[in-house]
Amino acid sequence: MSEHVQGQTVGYARVSTVDQNEARQIAAIGDVDRLFVDKASGKSTDRAALQEMLSYVREGDAVRVQSPDRLARSTTDLLALMSQLAAKGAAVEFTDNPALNTSSPQGQFMLTVLAAVGELERAVIRERQAEGIALARKRGVYDRAPKLSAEAVAKARARIDTHGASVARVARDLGVSRTTLYSALNGRGRYAESR
Repeated sequence: MSEHVQGQTVGYARVSTVDQNEARQIAAIGDVDRLFVDKASGKSTDRAALQEMLSYVREGDAVRVQSPDRLARSTTDLLALMSQLAAKGAAVEFTDNPALNTSSPQGQFMLTVLAAVGELERAVIRERQAEGIALARKRGVYDRAPKLSAEAVAKARARIDTHGASVARVARDLGVSRTTLYSALNGRGRYAESR
């Protein structure tokens, strides 16, 4: 394999299944110095050729892809990949969507808008999760019993205060994390009522 020369054009193509043909994407990408092709779902960014391409690119390179959905399926993943490439000093070109090319001011602006949309998307998801948890708690479905009984907390306190045992050791013996044990000892969270 030849040594990487700075300022290369690196192509990336992805088809979802082994049966699909990447020829149309490769034709759209055009001539490149190095081509990476994945035959895998875009649900995850943990794809062999994508990871190899991310390791390969250097400052001054341009990564050419047919369209954003070939690089990633979610806005969040797309932005993370674009950020990773930008940190390496590589530009990204989309042959079907030149308005998103990172080498132009318009592309930078569009990515800023996409980042804002992605942040809004994450905020809405967090809000829905919180609402769902609150509704489940009202129905008595969500709350789990505390991991430690009042008796276990009292015994743990005695071991620590009287016998000098470490919190880490007592937590390990009880099969809980130190955070859980600290919450129980200090009457925080679900241990607040039982104190």
